[in-house]
Amino acid sequence: MLTQGLVLVGNHPKFNSALETARNVAVTKTPVLISGEAGSGKKALGGYIHTNSARKNARLEIVDCSDDASMVEKIVLGYRDEESGKFNRGVLELANGGTVIFANIDALDESFQKRLYTILQELPDYELDVRILATTSKNLSKLVGAGKFSRALYTYFSGAQIDMISLRERGTDVELIARHFIEEYAQESNTTEQIYLADEAARKLSDYNWNNNIAELKAFIRKTMTNMEGTTLDLQAIENGERKAEFTTGEVDEDGLKLMSLKDAEKLLIKKALVFTSENRTQAAKILGVSIRTLRNKINEYRSEGAVYFVNLR
Repeated sequence: MLTQGLVLVGNHPKFNSALETARNVAVTKTPVLISGEAGSGKKALGGYIHTNSARKNARLEIVDCSDDASMVEKIVLGYRDEESGKFNRGVLELANGGTVIFANIDALDESFQKRLYTILQELPDYELDVRILATTSKNLSKLVGAGKFSRALYTYFSGAQIDMISLRERGTDVELIARHFIEEYAQESNTTEQIYLADEAARKLSDYNWNNNIAELKAFIRKTMTNMEGTTLDLQAIENGERKAEFTTGEVDEDGLKLMSLKDAEKLLIKKALVFTSENRTQAAKILGVSIRTLRNKINEYRSEGAVYFVNLR
């Protein structure tokens, strides 16, 4: 299914289930928490909820809670410009009758979390009718348990939760999404000729890990098409794109290996072993040549550091 104007393409059952839930909650005013890995399409799903609701003709505002704490507070509540003296209304007022998405709500400053909960509860007192959505790439219930996120604010969103599946789990959806981006880029570039995706190139794309999900696939397709020749995105074009991606993401030595710290290399190997074994820790530990206890300790270490994959690891 392709939603008009949004990058929500695919046929995977879990993806379709998330889309169906989004359609069901769109007709309500219930706050919704959308979780999933970075780049998996959480904000796009929030936009989908908005455009499928009675609020679609009103404003949709997005607040990135990972921005500077003081700036986030100003964007939410409004602020007076020091030079002009003009008061800039906050998003809750600007989006009256519409929707506000609090993206990366797990990053919201702890001192503002309880205050925001109180504000959201009091919106009707100020005659503000705003639909509230939030996205996160972390396990908020664990953050609540660790005392790092407001239980009240988490409870506010816990009534309706939607999980976005990662791209690497979606199999043939990768090809559908890639074709969508190819068509999108061709239109933006005013390309008159049709661009084709070769079967072997599609298989190559489907086998790739896509750590940053749809956002990474989109960037890869755009970079590859910018440098390709002809009208067919074939295996050679994909492999050229891979080499360019390697050289733009970090230092690469003469053997073609990306240079990184030992700690980052260790984290990457552990992640790859878990992905390869479908997160079977016993098998992953055997592949890595370590004990289950060592693997568990490493996973807990990376979780405490906020590494997205390990925070969301089952």
